[in-house]
Amino acid sequence: MELDDIREEIDRIDSELLPLFIKRMECAEKVAKIKAEKGLPVFNGGREGEILRSAAEKSGRHAGETRALFSYIMSMSRDTQYKILGSGKALRGTIKNAPPFVPEAKTAACLGQKGSFSHEALGRLFPGASAEFFSCFGDIFEAVKNGRADCGVLPVENSSAGSVGEVYDLILKYRFYISGALSLPVRDCLASREKDIAGVKAVYSHPQALKQCSEFLSGHTFKVCPYQSTAQAARMAAETPGTAAVCSRHAADGYGLNVLADNIQNCDGNRTRFIVISRTLFIPPEANKISLCFSLPHSTGTLCSVLERFARAGLNLTKMESRPIPDKNFEYDFYLDFTGNVSDPDTLGLICSLYDELPRFSFLGNYTEK
Repeated sequence: MELDDIREEIDRIDSELLPLFIKRMECAEKVAKIKAEKGLPVFNGGREGEILRSAAEKSGRHAGETRALFSYIMSMSRDTQYKILGSGKALRGTIKNAPPFVPEAKTAACLGQKGSFSHEALGRLFPGASAEFFSCFGDIFEAVKNGRADCGVLPVENSSAGSVGEVYDLILKYRFYISGALSLPVRDCLASREKDIAGVKAVYSHPQALKQCSEFLSGHTFKVCPYQSTAQAARMAAETPGTAAVCSRHAADGYGLNVLADNIQNCDGNRTRFIVISRTLFIPPEANKISLCFSLPHSTGTLCSVLERFARAGLNLTKMESRPIPDKNFEYDFYLDFTGNVSDPDTLGLICSLYDELPRFSFLGNYTEK
């Protein structure tokens, strides 16, 4: 057969497939109505698993492709049923009742002390807020939990050093809402009370800042020492001869340090993304980023199936992080960021269907990222 002949055969097969697919989706609509009457859940993992096994067994060398095809069809079928049944009623109510604006915080918690990059981010997000400084990320979450701070400002990832794993672990532990985000340009310098770099024997800073400047630091013989924050490292360098800090120029100036080397970060476009955590859900009309988390059963294709649903809805994933669940044997929570607004019915429908279907699901917020 020639190529054109084979293509004609494919077109004929496709023309037969289309009406059968439409009939199947119509059956899904009928199933949804029956499930509504009987109070049955949309997702039936046992039945779907049996269908996938049976189809794969009958497909010979095309078993993998058949499994993927049937999995995708059943995923679309579930989405259709969720739309009819109005999934996630409790979550829909929470989102509907969320205040449409983020109030100006009176007190905001952040890492380090005056002059830290976290303090700079806090000032940009809440110019009128009083800053409460803490030496570890966990204390920031506790301050928000007990009401000592209205919100917390935390770094979650850097463009060159990657994710701040400890913060993601705390996000998944506390499940606070995210009410805002900021991408902050980060320019690091080497600052010391010493007047010459030859006098520096040890360099201190937060582990993330040390990662961001690893290329510069590896080119010298300094002893590199992790510290609680960049600003606290600057204060320590001001008090201790023979030491320096990787910090911002603002922190260096604040502690009267000499800048021995400027812009020492690995990447000129170095940026850190900060989030705002809050006990209360706020959803401003102009919100453009959504965050959520969930876990998945240990079965073939579960993560792929979830991610396909975002692609089908035309949603762009901007972040995915997996973190181990404490006291579980190699089980993981997944954290996702994606662009969107819950005022879009399809976006809200997807989130609510995942809320009904996935274990350990939490909607973490729909917020504006600056």
